[in-house]
Amino acid sequence: MKLSDFDFDLPEALIATRPARPRSSARLLLAEGARMQDRRVSDLPAILRPGDLLVLNDTKVIPARLTGTRSRQTGQGEAIARIEVTLLEPASDGWRALAKPLRKLRPGEVIRFGTALSAEVAEIGDGDLRLRFDATGDAFDAALRQVGAMPLPPYIASLRPPDAHDLEDYQTVWANRQGAVAAPTASLHFDTDLLAALRERGVEFVHVTLHVGAGTFLPVKVDDVATHRMHAEWGEVTPEAAARINAAKAEARRVIPVGTTALRLIESAAAGDGLVQAFAGTTDIFIYPGYHFRVTDGLMTNFHLPRSTLLMLVSALMGQENIKRIYAHAVDRKYRFFSYGDASLLLR
Repeated sequence: MKLSDFDFDLPEALIATRPARPRSSARLLLAEGARMQDRRVSDLPAILRPGDLLVLNDTKVIPARLTGTRSRQTGQGEAIARIEVTLLEPASDGWRALAKPLRKLRPGEVIRFGTALSAEVAEIGDGDLRLRFDATGDAFDAALRQVGAMPLPPYIASLRPPDAHDLEDYQTVWANRQGAVAAPTASLHFDTDLLAALRERGVEFVHVTLHVGAGTFLPVKVDDVATHRMHAEWGEVTPEAAARINAAKAEARRVIPVGTTALRLIESAAAGDGLVQAFAGTTDIFIYPGYHFRVTDGLMTNFHLPRSTLLMLVSALMGQENIKRIYAHAVDRKYRFFSYGDASLLLR
């Protein structure tokens, strides 16, 4: 199975740089096997069945994009360099991060992010570094909210910078557990009115947590996709969440993750017999065609990058030929792609 099997032509004009307003007004491509319908996210209460269980990722995105300065005394005086930092994940003593330009930094130097926050360069690795901040806990969170920006995906950030709107737009309405540096973007289509309508319909919800990492945007660099290795991300399925998912399966009710992150997590937590176990730890599960789904009956997700692991995942769920038809339809009907784009509901 070659990387080129997951390629398609995507006009740049279809890359969404802002979300639909209201959130639930986004378009929804409903695919049931090979059958397709053009709908709206707001139609979900009419599409889903009473008893369907939606699995929601309650991770909360931190404003992980920081702009600071590093000063250094030289023979010619003080040299000041502008440094762009993107936080990746907490480390044992500080945070792992990307920095641009990394070559301008040395261990022991301090990067100042305005007057609210600063960080010492504790260690420089192969392509990243570890920062030790001058605040921790609630004080760090407050400072980050003051000086940080939302870490928009590269394909949006290359078209426009993040702004104040993204602090709300790039966060789900049920975000609860802080730790992600990328949003579970299918969930961005839900608002409180839609959630209320779904509850009235009899649709149920269960929350799990997967802290989405920046590695979700890393390209696949191998031609044989089976040799690709995923980045690891931390997640948790509580005993209560596992019991509710298992009860739905036992009662022949559909389990439908909202987003590939929720799907990857519950499939990671499932045993060979399909029972979901309580889970807390990292997962690097890679789902591509040939994968046997243990729990998932459908998936709500956005439209993904060509040659991406997420496109491979939906191809595994629906079949490669079906996904080629679905994506050709989406391009032809000018659906909006990627994180702020439109959605699909893929039912097996």
